[in-house]
Amino acid sequence: MNLSHKRNGDTVFGLLRVSVVLVLAVILACLPACGKKSTGQIRIGIVTNCTADFWKICEAGARKAAREYDVELQFREPKNAFDAAEQTPIIEAWEKQGFDGIAVSVINPEGQTETLARIAKKIPLITMDNDAEKTGRLCYIGIDNYEGGKAVGRLVKKALPHGGTIAIFIGSTKSANGRARTQGVLDELAGQKDATGEPAVITNGNEKIEGRRFGSYFLVDGAAKEDGAPTNAQATASGVLSRVKGLPNLCMIGLYAYNPPAILADAQAKKMADQIKIIGFDEDWETLKGIAAGHIEATVVQDPFRYGYLSVEALAAKARGDNSKLVKEPIPYRIVTRDGGPDELVRGLVIKNLNVRDFEKKLRDDLASVPHDE
Repeated sequence: MNLSHKRNGDTVFGLLRVSVVLVLAVILACLPACGKKSTGQIRIGIVTNCTADFWKICEAGARKAAREYDVELQFREPKNAFDAAEQTPIIEAWEKQGFDGIAVSVINPEGQTETLARIAKKIPLITMDNDAEKTGRLCYIGIDNYEGGKAVGRLVKKALPHGGTIAIFIGSTKSANGRARTQGVLDELAGQKDATGEPAVITNGNEKIEGRRFGSYFLVDGAAKEDGAPTNAQATASGVLSRVKGLPNLCMIGLYAYNPPAILADAQAKKMADQIKIIGFDEDWETLKGIAAGHIEATVVQDPFRYGYLSVEALAAKARGDNSKLVKEPIPYRIVTRDGGPDELVRGLVIKNLNVRDFEKKLRDDLASVPHDE
């Protein structure tokens, strides 16, 4: 063999070998993008029970934690409010994709427990805002909704110390928080546990209104008025306000975030805003504006920003083998009024009474702590 030919062949072979190695390196570098995780990050999914500003606040907290704990986050708000049939496929898709953790605001505990319990055996699952105790979830992140309801009842008694006519509005009575809040209000007004009230009838002009009496308070129709979705809230409130207009000592209670603004909007349309007291739940921006203006008495607030943050923090830690971030106690509710007041000790919990200006500033500061592009 000619020596120069041999050297040329070795050179060509060497170049080919280097080329093959480079091609293999490129292929291997691309493999993670084609596999289960595109970034190698922990993947966590959060699914809510509806679309609302409450959940936008929660998402901001979740995204802040995702950034701090190197998490790939999917945050989903079902378009059809309180529809487990829309929520469940989202959760099952995350199960198939092998997510590292899932947080869910459970819409229908009885109807969803079997599915969630199956998923909880494969993927770390926590509940937040709405619980489902029998699912095998790792923890629940949220307030004690029964105690939150009792706090609403105390606010009603403060607004109408001598009794009166009330109506309760809520999105769903199937959810754990819906049932617990409602019963908490009624038990506080009746002064007894598991109150069912006594049948009663009141007259407004020529109309007789049936309901139930809880202590000194008459509940229109004897039960909470369920609207089923934010889009129905004002119409539901309007139906009741039309029937009670002209009665003395009226208090309208909104137990989901969007209910107080809907009540106020219809009361203003009917020129009834100065004739009724409104007690709310949650930190909707319009509710806070109504409190500042003196149109809404107070609202019992949760902490959706913290719910989102703690959900991601707990699941990220669990995925890394750390159980220390799992939440063991209810998050304390707080009360927001126009002027605030001293803290209270209620059944071992310190309850803060915040003025609306300071509360709204803190809320906006929390939101501002999360970059807009996240």
